[in-house]
Amino acid sequence: MRLRINQVGMSFVAPDGGTLDALGPVSATIDAGQFVALLGPSGCGKSTLVQIIAGLQIPTQGQAWLDDRPIKRPSRRIGVMFQDANLMPWRTVEQNVGLPLEIAGVSPVVRKRNVLSLLEPLGLADFAEAFPAELSGGMAQRVALGRVLIQQPDVLLLDEPFGALDALTREKISLDLLTVWAQHRQTVLMVTHDVNEAVLLADRVLVMSRRPGRFVADIQVELPRPRNVDLIYTPEFMQTARAVRSAIDRS
Repeated sequence: MRLRINQVGMSFVAPDGGTLDALGPVSATIDAGQFVALLGPSGCGKSTLVQIIAGLQIPTQGQAWLDDRPIKRPSRRIGVMFQDANLMPWRTVEQNVGLPLEIAGVSPVVRKRNVLSLLEPLGLADFAEAFPAELSGGMAQRVALGRVLIQQPDVLLLDEPFGALDALTREKISLDLLTVWAQHRQTVLMVTHDVNEAVLLADRVLVMSRRPGRFVADIQVELPRPRNVDLIYTPEFMQTARAVRSAIDRS
């Protein structure tokens, strides 16, 4: 599904009664199946933009579109993952991942089959019966990712989902995400503060300015797929990462 952001802006009422411009206006088009990373300074409106695209906030200006339909409310076609895993502690890994299907009324047999087929590429096959308290932070985030992916959304919004993880765990789960994404090719918008992560994962990197955030760079990542961590040491990778860092420094 093509995602279109048309002159989207967001303002809030400031404590002094004035207006606080938090975002934009911003415009961009993300083609179906494209993986786009979004970087920018803290407080520039990245998360606000994600919430608008998810239908969780109504912009004060402009409109986000999914194909030819305006986004005005949450939709099962758009999956969202935030930094906090928010797992239910009394449910196993299998039960947490399968929760959206359970709510949708999918039969237990079909639900179990779909969940188990997803646990393997996420590295969770051996933890199906484990509870959240028995998982590391990285494993918990894998479960949260699985809970979003099990719905097979057309668009996947990732709001810095791996930001709290250590570097090695973050790198591994990022590559696992690429493996799962390659199977279904959802349209992805991922917020991150990590330049290397953005370049390793994405087809494009959008860089935002300071508040109110606007797009100041749209950088193509011309690296072959499938990707692995060895790419980080290539001249092509370093050149792209340097361009992203330069855009951030100018923002």
